[in-house]
Amino acid sequence: MPYPAEVGTTTRIVLTLAVGTVGGCLFSLLGFPAPWMSGAMVLVAAAALGRMPVGFSNAFRTVLFVALGMSSGSGVTPDVVEKIGLWPWTMAALAVLVVLVTGSTYIYLRFLAKWEPETAYFGSIPGALAFVLAVAAERQADLSRIATSQSIRLLVLVAILPLVVTSSAPEVLDISSKATEAPSFLQGMLLVGVCTAAGFLATKAHVPGGWLMGAFFASAFLNMNAIVPVSFPDWILIPFYICLGCFIGTRFQAVTAAIFARLAAASLGAVAIGISISFLIALALSWALDLPFGPTLLAYAP
Repeated sequence: MPYPAEVGTTTRIVLTLAVGTVGGCLFSLLGFPAPWMSGAMVLVAAAALGRMPVGFSNAFRTVLFVALGMSSGSGVTPDVVEKIGLWPWTMAALAVLVVLVTGSTYIYLRFLAKWEPETAYFGSIPGALAFVLAVAAERQADLSRIATSQSIRLLVLVAILPLVVTSSAPEVLDISSKATEAPSFLQGMLLVGVCTAAGFLATKAHVPGGWLMGAFFASAFLNMNAIVPVSFPDWILIPFYICLGCFIGTRFQAVTAAIFARLAAASLGAVAIGISISFLIALALSWALDLPFGPTLLAYAP
């Protein structure tokens, strides 16, 4: 059913942002992972399925993707780069896991669920929910299918893994983190300028997800070489995550309840494949390296 003609673009955007903010707040209070993005995405998607007049501006996409690319580079620190070589077996197992989960899930979604190749690929990648969805959005893949697959995977893992991990080794959940120094104003301006230029060049070079990927690699390079510290406060990051969730949620406008049910069924099958592979690899590693099974499964969860 089409939206009422009297509902203008500005009204739809304001309504969408309001719904997304409520969803982010709700998921944050409930303690869900990636709450601001996933909460906004779920609630806006539900509004779209309910035929509420939601909408989002495509003009904001470039700013959104550059910002997310910059923030993603914060994980590539000098300390992380130095320690990669300390865990050769676990890193090798992780590489094998990613290939097996992605490949097996892709085959399932492509040939059994009959998804288009690019959509099946992005729907099969384990982890990095915000990054995967942002890159997929730049490639014009079917975001409703990808978001359904990735979100169901996330929700199933959140429901199952804590039970396994806490029963195996409750102490591993007590994790402390060290705050990272935020960039100064001049450093922030340098970071924005370099990442924006890198995103522009990547787009001109036809790199998939150019704005986001270019900004990510530039941000990671600056961060890991201690040129500019890449760390942003929540009051900057949260609005961008809410906007990304809103942007993805509006892609469900053309999806009916019957189509969503079929997408959910296919997505559950994909999740089962990923969990099975992760379970077997975690079991093998815990036996071979004498590691506790619960934390190992948590580390290798898809």
